[in-house]
Amino acid sequence: MGKNKYIETPEKMWDLFEAYKKQTKDNPRTKIEYVGKDGKRVKTPLETPLTMEGFSGYVYRQGVTKSIDQYFSNQDKLYTDYMGICSRIREEVRTDQITGGLVGQYNASITQRLNNLAERTHNTNVEQPLFGPDPE
Repeated sequence: MGKNKYIETPEKMWDLFEAYKKQTKDNPRTKIEYVGKDGKRVKTPLETPLTMEGFSGYVYRQGVTKSIDQYFSNQDKLYTDYMGICSRIREEVRTDQITGGLVGQYNASITQRLNNLAERTHNTNVEQPLFGPDPE
């Protein structure tokens, strides 16, 4: 007899993700700024990015399961029917982060690193002369 899954179906996983997304976007973080010559305190709302860690924490706080890692890693090949939904969830999180970074909504440098988008440079150790050839 197979082990019961805490998240019974892929559809239930998607419903949890949609609820996480709504809760995250409906509850922005705030940044305290002091503006003007008198330093008036202003709270600026900042949209919260979606993260896999945030989704995992949301599922835990809902009392569903302590960890969703096994669903995404397909541990022991017990979660194969969840792979499509897990891929969609990863893509949505990544899209939110990347597009947020592109439009300046989130820190682009952090977004690049989180999604392995950092620019790569190749250093070659080729000696270049400082001056042209000697005149003859």
